[in-house]
Amino acid sequence: MCERRCIYNQPVPCLWFIFSHCIMHKQTTEMAQFRDLPRPMLMLVCSLLLATSASAFKYDHTASIECLERPHGAQYGGGMVANPEMDGGVAGWGSFRGARVEGRVGADGNRFVVASWRNSSYGSVSQRFWFKKDHLYAFSAWVQVSEGSGVPVKAMFRTRGGYRFAGAVMAEAGCWSMLKGGLTAQQTGVAELYFESKNATVEIWVDSVSLQPFTKDEWRSHQAENTELYRKGRVRVQAVDASGRPLAGANVSLHQNELNFPFGCAINKHILANTAYQNWFSSRFKHTTFEDELKWYATEKTQGQEDYADADALLQFAKKNGVSVRGHNIFWNDPKMQPSWVPSLAPEQLRAAADKRMNSVVSRFKGQVIHWDVVNENLHFKFFEDKLGADFSAKAFQAAHQLDSGPIKFLNEYNTLEQKGDADATPANYLKKLKEMPSGVPLGIGLEGHFDAPDIAYMRSALDTLAAANLPIWITELDVANTNQAEGLEQIINEATAHPAIRGIVIWGAWKPSGCYRMCLTDNSFSNLPTGDVIDKMLDRLKHKSLTGATDQDGFFETSLYHGSYDVSVTHQDAPVPSAGSFQVSSDGNTQLITTTVQIQVSS
Repeated sequence: MCERRCIYNQPVPCLWFIFSHCIMHKQTTEMAQFRDLPRPMLMLVCSLLLATSASAFKYDHTASIECLERPHGAQYGGGMVANPEMDGGVAGWGSFRGARVEGRVGADGNRFVVASWRNSSYGSVSQRFWFKKDHLYAFSAWVQVSEGSGVPVKAMFRTRGGYRFAGAVMAEAGCWSMLKGGLTAQQTGVAELYFESKNATVEIWVDSVSLQPFTKDEWRSHQAENTELYRKGRVRVQAVDASGRPLAGANVSLHQNELNFPFGCAINKHILANTAYQNWFSSRFKHTTFEDELKWYATEKTQGQEDYADADALLQFAKKNGVSVRGHNIFWNDPKMQPSWVPSLAPEQLRAAADKRMNSVVSRFKGQVIHWDVVNENLHFKFFEDKLGADFSAKAFQAAHQLDSGPIKFLNEYNTLEQKGDADATPANYLKKLKEMPSGVPLGIGLEGHFDAPDIAYMRSALDTLAAANLPIWITELDVANTNQAEGLEQIINEATAHPAIRGIVIWGAWKPSGCYRMCLTDNSFSNLPTGDVIDKMLDRLKHKSLTGATDQDGFFETSLYHGSYDVSVTHQDAPVPSAGSFQVSSDGNTQLITTTVQIQVSS
């Protein structure tokens, strides 16, 4: 581990401190032999050690959204970071853009570094690292500011290819907040970490910094481990005879009836008269969202003339095929997405129209949808808040809950996962908005997921942070831009299905004759495109169409199955007529390796 803390191009005293620290904690001649090398050679050795060192760490999903009196220790022991918990004062840390950097000790004895006399938003403490192309880097730090509340602080890396955003947090004075982030290296070379805040009048305090590299293979290994832990359960089928004695060598056959992980795709009115589309969709999906048909601009194009015909027909199609529906959406905060007659209304007229809309759509579909997207995209837009007051969203969530208490009420937003530089939609800003929603309303985190080029390292860190709110998280409108569409879609789905916090995914691939919003899954004959093949591959992986085996000497057959409902049949040489049963492999939301035991009595 110590060799990872050797960093590139640090001042000589800092470099020697770090190297001595490594030798002190790793008493080997292999390290000591480099002591007398000239500075340029020493820096090269350090960078090579860093670039070639292998990670043996399991990924740490831990994230805190509480502001604490004392920060937690650095994840991964700091990983690549020199002096991660500031026990060595400012050793290993430098100044960025002229800020004064000093070490301090709190009243509780905690040591940290401070960037003061900041002349710009970029003034900060900094440290340099050697990035390796295509490695994924998990980052975390604990930060505090000298004054103020909810001060945005970003972690940035200056690289040869430009500035890279790693994560952000709303920092406070008087307590420590965890900033968790991540990024994938686009090239090999030096990367300089610094912290940024537009408020240049505050000091930025930093402690417990961690930067841990992972290879692509290690990242995929984490996904496989998580899938086993959070999407599956152990099942033990025991075959016994009429007297309850175990039967060895019995043949066990398992068949999955239903997958418990919600995976769906959007639809629109064009499915209603298209049998090929219906067959393609219903053979794959049990969850859906209506693309436009439930939105206000579709149901009330002319004021006072409501038309739910398309939405009603889509709902009947969904019911007929056993498909659960997300209610999307009651309101949309984008001023461009209102019915044409709405923007010109005076405030009191708009309030009356909004009340009518709420009562109309929620009452009509009460008990028939599993979720409501209440005020769509209310981090980026504030059409209703500007006209009706800052508490519009909170009141809308409360009203929707009073009208239909069963469904989860979602804050549905874009760019929280997919565009990490969007300051409006960072996980920190998303959580801040959630706190404005009324207590007693069952809330959900809706992440649209309109990706261009996905950064899976950042996506995982964002999900970690949001998961700390302990609310159900869905990716609600997943698609990928045209460049490397299928490859990007597969990366995102693999990451999402493996993350313990994700409770469901809906693909935004509703077909229409003119094409899809951004990503189609089929051609116009409903033959799969490469993106459709990605979906089928994922569904095949999550489904156990059939599984067979034989019981051991104690009558047990044991395996690992995805959460879902199953039929089981057992035969034995002395009982060729199958004995059957059924069971559920389920999750309590926090499950790890729950074992289900099913006993089948085989009759001769």
